[in-house]
Amino acid sequence: MQNLIALRNLSKIYRMGTNEVRALSDISLSVAQGEFVAIVGSSGSGKSTLMNIMGCLDTPTFGQYFLNGESVAGLSEKRLAQIHNREIGFIFQSFNLLGSQNALENVELPLRYRGVERVERRLLAEEALMKVGLAGRMTHRPAEMSGGQQQRVAIARAIAAKPPIILADEPTGNLDSHSGAEVMRILHGLCDAGRTVVLITHDDKIARGADRIVRLQDGRLQRDGLSCG
Repeated sequence: MQNLIALRNLSKIYRMGTNEVRALSDISLSVAQGEFVAIVGSSGSGKSTLMNIMGCLDTPTFGQYFLNGESVAGLSEKRLAQIHNREIGFIFQSFNLLGSQNALENVELPLRYRGVERVERRLLAEEALMKVGLAGRMTHRPAEMSGGQQQRVAIARAIAAKPPIILADEPTGNLDSHSGAEVMRILHGLCDAGRTVVLITHDDKIARGADRIVRLQDGRLQRDGLSCG
C-alpha cells in the first residue's frame, strides 16, 4: 500500500519566554492508504499536537511531513487551504454543530464554503447522512438529537466532500458505550470503503478497535504495531 502520511524525525517545540516545552520528539511514522490507525496516549502525551500537524493545522519545529508524497513544508496558504477542504475530514470530541441549523444544513455548511453548488451540496449532504444512519433525522436540529446522533452528524459533515483522510480526535469521548461503538462501526465502514482513518484516543479499549496502534508517551513514540483487539 502507498504511504499517504509520512513523518520523518519530527519534533515540535513550544517556547514560552525562556521556557521550552517539547511536545513531540523525533517522531517517525507512516500511515498507508486505507489503514485504520489509533494514536493513543494519556493527556499531555502529544497525540493532539501530532494530529494537528497531520491535519496541517500546525507545523513541526524540526523534521519533515509528506502528505501523499508532497512535502508540506513551505506550502502556500492557498495549497494548505485546499488540503483542509478537500483531502482531510476532521471529527472532534465536541460536535461543533450550529444549534440554529438542522442536520442537513450543518453538513452542507463546509460544502458551501468550498463553493459547491446548491443542488450538489444538498445531494452530498443527504448521501453522507444516510451513510451514518440518519436518513430520518435530516431536518432535526442538534437539540432534538442524542449525543450519539449529533456525533454522527459531525461525521457526516466530515465525509460529505469525500476526503481520502479522516482525522478523528477523541470522537467517542462524550458518548456512552453504545453510541461509541456505533461511531467505531461507522469509522470501520469508512476504512473498508478505502478511506484512511487516524483515530486519537486516550482509551485503550477504543484503540483496540483500530487495525494498528501507535502509542505516545511524553512526546515520544513508545509503540507501533498491530492491534490485538
